Amino acid sequence: MMTAACTRLGIELPIIQAPMGGAVGPALAAAVSNAGGLGTLALWGADIQTLRRQIRETQALTSKPFAVNLNLEFAQEERLDACLQERVPIISFFWREPSALVARAKAGGAVVLHTVGTAEDARRAVECGVDIVVAQGWEAGGHVRGKVATMALVPAVVDAVGRVPVIAAGGIADGRGLAAALALGASGVWIGTRFLASTEVEIHPHYRERIFRATEDDTVYLEELFDIGWPKAPHRVLRNSTVAAWEAAGRPVSGKRPGEGEVVATSKSRGPIVRYRSYTPAADAEGDIDALSLWAGQSVALVHKTQPAAEIVQEIFDEAQAVLGRLATPVKPQ
Repeated sequence: MMTAACTRLGIELPIIQAPMGGAVGPALAAAVSNAGGLGTLALWGADIQTLRRQIRETQALTSKPFAVNLNLEFAQEERLDACLQERVPIISFFWREPSALVARAKAGGAVVLHTVGTAEDARRAVECGVDIVVAQGWEAGGHVRGKVATMALVPAVVDAVGRVPVIAAGGIADGRGLAAALALGASGVWIGTRFLASTEVEIHPHYRERIFRATEDDTVYLEELFDIGWPKAPHRVLRNSTVAAWEAAGRPVSGKRPGEGEVVATSKSRGPIVRYRSYTPAADAEGDIDALSLWAGQSVALVHKTQPAAEIVQEIFDEAQAVLGRLATPVKPQ
């Protein structure tokens, strides 16, 4: 299962861990890379000192490739330069059009990925020089770029970009999803929600339990509810008390939402957490955890237990091989 993306990225298995802001640290990224996939650090909001520290900690834990994700809604020139100085081999861009930084990243020796939500965005990314396109379906958890389902988006993007490898994202959590993505023409998969159940992720126990109890229709796509600091930033979360109260009030705009400014939780590392703040519930959080932004994709119904990240990667790969093997077996006539 050595795909074009694997070759370009220098990895063994076509499995990429999504950059889940607030949930991913060096331990998870390194574990995924050591297992043969690609671990990703979400450092787009980190100060330079923290960025360098996390990169170096990851490098101390793995000699294999890993990526750093940068959100282009915010200025990233300084962070990109620091990544290149620290010899990060892969840069993942998200949100806005990446042309201003793609050449800079490639000149620094990095392989460049960019996440898109439409085939047209994919074409523009390739014109900018992006090496690999991530096609993100709207089933994805966290912040979502487009409104097209993964099943429809991936082949459209594959057709649009020619020989440029495409990674499928959104609604994928097991080997069946990997096999399906490959059948659609993708060169690998981008997985987030499944890794929220990894032992290396330090999220709050209530958040993890909500994930394990959730069904495929327990998430909600929101145009703009949890505030992260940039406008028009749609996202997908588990339905919770905050979402329910907002919907019951008629989905009012910011400034008129029920309970705005109310402190619903606290964190030793982040301080008071007010309702509607974009905050991934960490292990040190206390208070009304269910009221916080519980990021999750529609694949959440496929996540049932805590496992080491390496075990998750291998399980997904083994299941995909088994599925592809069954599909390749000729059907005997009755």
